[in-house]
Amino acid sequence: MEQINIYSGKKAISRIVTAEGIKELDACLKPYRHVFAVIDRNVADKCPAVTQLTEILKRHDAKIRLLEVSEDVKTLETVMEICAWMLENGADRDALLLAVGGGIATDMAGFAASIYKRGVRFAYVPTTLLSQVDAAIGGKTGVNFEKYKNILGVIRQPEFTYLCPQVLESLPKRDFLSGAAEMLKTFMIEDNGNYQKAADLFFDISSEFTMETMVNGKDERQVWKAIMTRNRRQMTELISAAARVKAGVVSRDQFERGERRKLNLGHTFAHAIETLAQRDEGERFSNHDGVCEIKGVTHGEAVAAGMVLAARLADRYYRNDRSETTELEAKVSNDLWDADIPCYCPYTIEEMAETMKKDKKAEGGKIHFVLPKAVGDVEIVDLTVEEVIRFLK
Repeated sequence: MEQINIYSGKKAISRIVTAEGIKELDACLKPYRHVFAVIDRNVADKCPAVTQLTEILKRHDAKIRLLEVSEDVKTLETVMEICAWMLENGADRDALLLAVGGGIATDMAGFAASIYKRGVRFAYVPTTLLSQVDAAIGGKTGVNFEKYKNILGVIRQPEFTYLCPQVLESLPKRDFLSGAAEMLKTFMIEDNGNYQKAADLFFDISSEFTMETMVNGKDERQVWKAIMTRNRRQMTELISAAARVKAGVVSRDQFERGERRKLNLGHTFAHAIETLAQRDEGERFSNHDGVCEIKGVTHGEAVAAGMVLAARLADRYYRNDRSETTELEAKVSNDLWDADIPCYCPYTIEEMAETMKKDKKAEGGKIHFVLPKAVGDVEIVDLTVEEVIRFLK
C-alpha cells in the first residue's frame, strides 16, 4: 500500500492511497465515526469487489444509499437528493461521505459534501480507470448545467482517494480504454518513462483480448477478468505513477491559475466533441471509417481525439508543419489506435468553434490551449478560436 499526498504549501491536505485489493480500505475508514456511503447502483450490481467493500462498510456501521448514475442525472437535483438523504439520516458536521463509483458519482458526492452544512468531509473509492487517474484526484467537483459539462462546481479536496485495480476487473473494455486515454494524457504531460510503458501495456492487453475472444472464441467477461487479474500489479504501478503526476501538479497549483491547466491537454476539443455528439445523438460516430462499430463517444475517447488535434495544432504552431498528418499527431494517433482506443473526430474545427468559445477555460476571448511539444513536454498557449481554425484548416 502506498500513500501519495496533495499539499497546500507544506501541509498535506488530501491523501491518495493505492493498493492492489479492496481490503486495505478498512484501515482508511477507522478514524471516521459516522460514515455515509453513496454507491453507483450499476457498480454495486456488476462489480464483485463492491460486495467485499459493502461488508467493510457494514463493519463501520455506515449508512448506504445506492445511486442511479448517468450523465443525464449529473445535475443539481441529484446533488440535492444526496443532501436530503444525509439530512434524513442525521448526518452531522463530523460525517464522512464516501462515494463509490466512477467520475460522475465522485463529482456529485464531492459537490454535495462541499455544500451540505457548509461542508463535511468526503472520500472516494473510484471504480473506473478514468476516475482513478483523473476525475477523482485533485478536488474538482461539479455537475452539468444547460447542456454544458461541469459548469457548476467547486474545488475542494477529499480526505482520501482509494485507488484499487481490483475494482477494474469487471469494468467493460470500452470503459477501461476510456481511462487508458486519460492515463496516456497524463504521461504526455509528465513522462518519467511511463508513457511508453503504458502504451505498450494497453497494446498487449487489447491484442490478447482480441486473440482470445475473436480468434479463440472464449467468453469475453472471463477473458477480461483474467487479463485484469494477471496485470493487477503493473496496473497498480502505472495508476500510482499517474496519481503522483496529478498530485504534484495540484499541490503546486490547486485552483488552476497556472500549471494545473496542463491537465486539460486535449480537453477543450474533447468537451466540444462531447457536446456535439450529444446533440446529434452520436450518429457521426456510428461505424466511422469502417473501423469502430460504436455509436456515441465516451469522455476518454473524446479526450483521445482531443489529444490528436492538440498534437496537430502543436506541430502547426511550433514547426509550421502543414503536412496532412503531422509527425507528433501520427505518433499519438498510432499509439491510441494500437491500444484499440478510438481517436477519430468526425467534426470539423469550424463546427466545434462555437462550443469551444463557451469553454469554461475561456478568458478574455482566448482559451488556454495545452500544446504538446513532445512526450512529457507541454506548454500552455493562449489562442483565440479563430487562430486555432487558421492553424488546423
